[in-house]
Amino acid sequence: MKAIIYRDNGTPDVLQLVDRDLPSPGPGEVRVRIAVSGVNPTDVQARSGVAHAKQFPEITPHLDGAGVIDAVGEGVDQARTGQPVWLFMAAAGRPTGTAAEYAVVPADRAVPLPENTDFEVGASLGVPALTAHRALTVAEDGPRRLAPGALNGKVVLATGGAGAVGHAVIQLARWAGATVISTVSGPAKARLATAAGAHHVINYREGDPAAEIRELAPNGVDIITEVALGANLALDLAVLRTRGTISTYANDGGKPVQLNVLQNMVLNARLQFLVLYTAGPEARAAAVEDVTAALHDGALPVGEDHGLPLIRFPLHRTADAHRAVESGAIGKVLVDIAP
Repeated sequence: MKAIIYRDNGTPDVLQLVDRDLPSPGPGEVRVRIAVSGVNPTDVQARSGVAHAKQFPEITPHLDGAGVIDAVGEGVDQARTGQPVWLFMAAAGRPTGTAAEYAVVPADRAVPLPENTDFEVGASLGVPALTAHRALTVAEDGPRRLAPGALNGKVVLATGGAGAVGHAVIQLARWAGATVISTVSGPAKARLATAAGAHHVINYREGDPAAEIRELAPNGVDIITEVALGANLALDLAVLRTRGTISTYANDGGKPVQLNVLQNMVLNARLQFLVLYTAGPEARAAAVEDVTAALHDGALPVGEDHGLPLIRFPLHRTADAHRAVESGAIGKVLVDIAP
């Protein structure tokens, strides 16, 4: 089979297209013929060595993807053979991810795709959708699970609504009944956040964004999903309601975070940091179930008309896909592997 590998951390130039033997699934595992592989910032960080030290002599990257199960290991229902699936955390703690024609993963990381769901949708889930679910379910007085009505009466602020996680936040929050506000940096991104389903979109570079948000949410925002905490914390605290939650999944731009302790104490604010790897198996399993339910309801479409442009590369240009992520491409970067 064809696979992308790297043996050393570094720039996208360390990625190589090679031939490898077809892997066999072990007990509790399935083998998936990959149709589409999803590329996330965390994949780029792992390859560069920023995220963590390289764990294996040779690594095939990418956590997310979608395809069809073509073989199962001992203890896995044979009926799963031929099942279309979406994959998450394929390369987490393992040397082989989805940037290959086939990938072997634990059976519970291969989630059945609802009928008539495209592989591009499945490959766009994983890190973004599960992170978004976590961000929306950590509030002190909020739900631990998402479903229609779970966020009724709540106001969610999705910062960076044109990004992959922000897009998933908008879609899941709206599906669960929240009023969704999104902040963006310009008109093009505003159009994407609106297409994703945000009720209100505010350009944070113009006017008085705090006043605009407070006009929409006089009692304050219940949950803020934050992509750039250092840059946005002052605005977040200006619009957060008492006992509200800021769910932080990134700090784009790298601006240092300075906390006004008294202000946070008076608000009884919850500042929740999150990453999928250490969220725990129960939280991840709940997220998988709820995201799949949203898929069944047609709540997670992708593509420019739905607020998430798709940027596609063939397998042999995986290095270019990584460069696109590194350059801040707007949309979801995908690697097409099989028809």
